[in-house]
Amino acid sequence: VMGEADIMKIALTLPGVQTVGEGASGFNVRGGGTDQNLILINDVPIYNTNHLFGFFSAFNPEVISSANLYKSGIQANYGGRISSVFDVALRDGNKKDFSIKGGISPITGKVTIEGPLKKDTSSFVLGVRSTYSDYIFSLLDDPNLRNSQASFSDFITKFNFKLDEKNTLILSGYHSRDNFSLNSDSVYQYYNSNAAIQWRHNFNNKLYLVTSGSYANYSYNLTSDQVPINAFEMDYEINHTNFKSEVNYFPNSKNNFRMGITSTLYNLNPGQGRALGDSSLVTEVLLDRENGLESAIYFGNEFEVNPRLSIYAGIRLSMFNLIGPGKSYVYQPGSPLEPEFIADTLNYSKGEMIKTYAGPEYRFSARQKLKDDLSVKFSYDRTRQYIHMLSNSVSISPTDTWRLSNAHIRPQIGDQVSLGLYKTVFGKGIEISLEGYYKQIQNVLEYKDGASLLLNEVLETDVINSEGKAYGVEFMIKRDIGKVSGWLSYTYARSFVQANGAYPVEQINQGEFYPSNFDKPHNLVIISNYKFNRRVNLSLNINYSTGRPATFPASKYTFNNQPILLYTERNQYRVPDYFRMDLAVNFEGNHKVKKRVHGSWSFSVYNLTGRSNAYSVYFLSEGGNINGYQLSVFANPIPTITYNFHYR
Repeated sequence: VMGEADIMKIALTLPGVQTVGEGASGFNVRGGGTDQNLILINDVPIYNTNHLFGFFSAFNPEVISSANLYKSGIQANYGGRISSVFDVALRDGNKKDFSIKGGISPITGKVTIEGPLKKDTSSFVLGVRSTYSDYIFSLLDDPNLRNSQASFSDFITKFNFKLDEKNTLILSGYHSRDNFSLNSDSVYQYYNSNAAIQWRHNFNNKLYLVTSGSYANYSYNLTSDQVPINAFEMDYEINHTNFKSEVNYFPNSKNNFRMGITSTLYNLNPGQGRALGDSSLVTEVLLDRENGLESAIYFGNEFEVNPRLSIYAGIRLSMFNLIGPGKSYVYQPGSPLEPEFIADTLNYSKGEMIKTYAGPEYRFSARQKLKDDLSVKFSYDRTRQYIHMLSNSVSISPTDTWRLSNAHIRPQIGDQVSLGLYKTVFGKGIEISLEGYYKQIQNVLEYKDGASLLLNEVLETDVINSEGKAYGVEFMIKRDIGKVSGWLSYTYARSFVQANGAYPVEQINQGEFYPSNFDKPHNLVIISNYKFNRRVNLSLNINYSTGRPATFPASKYTFNNQPILLYTERNQYRVPDYFRMDLAVNFEGNHKVKKRVHGSWSFSVYNLTGRSNAYSVYFLSEGGNINGYQLSVFANPIPTITYNFHYR
């Protein structure tokens, strides 16, 4: 997309991985929410992976060494999320020679530099990207969108030092800044930052220790001053500090033991809202900061029983403590969690334990080779998640906030079993996979009708601890040799939620299961690459999926001269199905061995057919009638040209 091999866009083409809206960079795995994915860059989390409405992700492809997506068979060294792990590793940098890579398009420019700090012992890699135009918006039909602006920049680096034969030190850092305004009304700014230091010590060729410390920050700021008396500013911040130490032991070629400890300190500003300008009548709202400590010890063993059977077994013991200063509301016995039923307020001093949760997380997987070209895999995962994302939309947006588990908002717990069959056609470069899964989730947060999520001091009164279940079948066929290569993936998946509290106000759809916001039964992706010759290739991407669930108004009545809408049951309708086709032609330059500069061109068209895919559906009261409208952000073909170069 847009001349970049975006690893997150590639992940979206895999079976079981979907996105809910046009241009969304966050993804949903097997019916889970976007917050249920642990996204790591050099073992440090990223809380918002969007750039430019999802056209670009947070990951600069020029500095990426590898990216692994784990949907099942998640090993015990990973924790904190219940759906998946997307683990991105950075390249070490060339320890012998300097090189420069870069690219330029009508939207962005990028450059990556790498080379030795001291030949053969230390190296660095540094990547920078930035936008410099609103080219995309100039192509859109909607006048409100044409008057919008958006920009981003990001910086990523890694330093690798070989101290001696047994010790290696690694430093890494990342920072991004995004800014956009819609129709010159509200201005959104959000930032991602992280830094890490890692020390690796090899005791011998069978035993090594990795110890690391890291810090991550995500913050956003929203300002709106179009109407002076309603002008306001709102901001949010999350700080994440982690320590981790892990031992890997290989007693023989058939066994790998991994054990470790990890601890994460969360410090959240859940939100601050204040007046902007002397004329504003907006009331200031300052929520108390939240502090939490999530810790875990884990152990896992991957071993080969015989040449055809391998097994992984692991356990992770995790604990979460909500820490003062803070307060917790006590509600009247026999009453729902509603503001009018608050009976008392418990205040906690700094460092005092407010609430503690703990429990085991079991991980097991096995692979049995039936033939040399045929194998079957089974896995069971129990996962726990102590932090929750709250959003008024179904895709990641800048105003999403994260909140910690407390006395009333319980941790999410996931249990998943999966079974898969994998076939390789030797000599033809063809791989075929078929996998089924079933997942249950405890304590999914569902929102009450009319819920207020931003700047809400009593958040538990607007959410419901619910139950979720998801199941599906995933198919993929891939060919990676010859003139024609690519893959086809198809997923049939269902995802449901049940909000069935003890009181009617804590029930949705009479307490019955209903489709979740991420329930998209059919998803088909075709990726095709045709290689004309060594220097010219063409790629075609086709995406189809069922429209996501939606809730529409069924009728209206008037109260105090104001129209009041009555809605259908939750998620009983769907937005139109999604379809998109992208096309790209790539021209490689001369590959002469002695040539110092290599260049390539990419000509691409996003949404080749110009289909108006629904970003959202909304309703307006007009002339006594309630009329529905579909907002399509990228309803036009968007062509772009990119020049990439490599100097060495």
